[in-house]
Amino acid sequence: MTRPVTAVVGTALALGILGIVLAAGVDPSTATADPGAALPTLREQAALRQEWLRLRLERHLPAVMRRAGAPMWLVIAGEYNEDPVFFSLVAPTELSAHRRSILVFCDRGEAGVERRVIGGSDSGGLYQPYRDPELARQVSRDRLAWELLRRLVEERQPASIAVNISTGTALADGLSAGDRELLETALGPSWSARLVRNDNLAVEYLSLRLPEMLPFYRRLMGIAHHLIGRAFSAEVIVPGQTTTTDVVWWLRQEAARLGCGVWFHPTVDVQRRGLGGGFKPPDDTETVIEPGDVIHVDLGLTAAGLATDTQHMGYVLRPGETDAPAGLKQALAVGNRLQDIVCAAMRPGRTGNEALAAALAAMRAEGIQGAVYSHPVGDHGHGAGPVIGLWDRQEAVPVRGDRAIRADTWWAVELYAAPPVPEWDGQEVRMMLEEDAVLTATGTQWVLPRQEKFHLVGKR
Repeated sequence: MTRPVTAVVGTALALGILGIVLAAGVDPSTATADPGAALPTLREQAALRQEWLRLRLERHLPAVMRRAGAPMWLVIAGEYNEDPVFFSLVAPTELSAHRRSILVFCDRGEAGVERRVIGGSDSGGLYQPYRDPELARQVSRDRLAWELLRRLVEERQPASIAVNISTGTALADGLSAGDRELLETALGPSWSARLVRNDNLAVEYLSLRLPEMLPFYRRLMGIAHHLIGRAFSAEVIVPGQTTTTDVVWWLRQEAARLGCGVWFHPTVDVQRRGLGGGFKPPDDTETVIEPGDVIHVDLGLTAAGLATDTQHMGYVLRPGETDAPAGLKQALAVGNRLQDIVCAAMRPGRTGNEALAAALAAMRAEGIQGAVYSHPVGDHGHGAGPVIGLWDRQEAVPVRGDRAIRADTWWAVELYAAPPVPEWDGQEVRMMLEEDAVLTATGTQWVLPRQEKFHLVGKR
């Protein structure tokens, strides 16, 4: 098993790679034929991630714990039973917990937040191992981690001990039932009485983004835009022959060739004049793509521990056409207007439900028929933090919608507008759009320029 790069080497290499990534920023309108060729190697990406981890632990973690009023936070993981936040707290070369890994964060006041690890790796020097060789000779390995944890708790005497338990947020529900039993047995009744369920620590730590992450993320988004542009072109689609499933698997294969993963199976679907085409959950229905179709894609890429989420629209030109009909282009413009409305509603301090109510009120005031279902993105595709609506629920969302929107987070601004299109005899056509954006204290900005024109299939 390879050890993580050291903090010193990792930092130096990360800074060097950061310069490469900055120089490789992509404008999707001028993307190269093979944008993945400029992606850092896996080793270089690991160095970047190691540096991001150091900065997150130093900048974000102390503030997150203090806002939550948590003097001690435990993140407990077993091999193949890792807490969802675990991989965002350890080195990128840690692909699983080491049998039993316990991360212990203790706020020592002016001395800062102490970071200890029991039974696992020091993550390139970012954690201080807590060991006792004499005790290790006396007890079994299964018992050792729990005995050490009790000793550390007794030494630090925390007023409370936060653990990741949540009934409404999966990313904050990392303490398994079995591990909770082992934890309470190890601590005994007195210390177990100080255990506090907390579903804010993991969520806030996961949701906050570093500005140092953005150059690489732009690069990854550039690849997403590039792949969609190629998929929705004559390179991939032959009208009357190519199916939606053909395009989906082309996207999967090409993403893998460029060194990217996907965090969900992509979807490609069709709306056609006279056949409706209202939104439905993705399924395995295969449709032959024909001239005059409006096509839609949903693609989420992963690389360097980050996830994108993108939905774009395309149009398949009929013989003699050089552009989409004016009514469809106007429908896309309405979708862009709804994006503006949602971005204006996403204000730090508001809850997700408050932002949803504001966006829907503004949408209806402008006579737009549509829906809003935006969410954070970052370490996970459906990231930690508040949701702003769900595609099948255009009303307040309990628990997840009640969380506050925070600055320094990334968002997938996801929605649809469904205006009637004159050229389609007044049929509503859904413009299902999703673009990733950076939210700061002063507002939002797109990670890359959003889609404002159809991808055209058949135009040379």
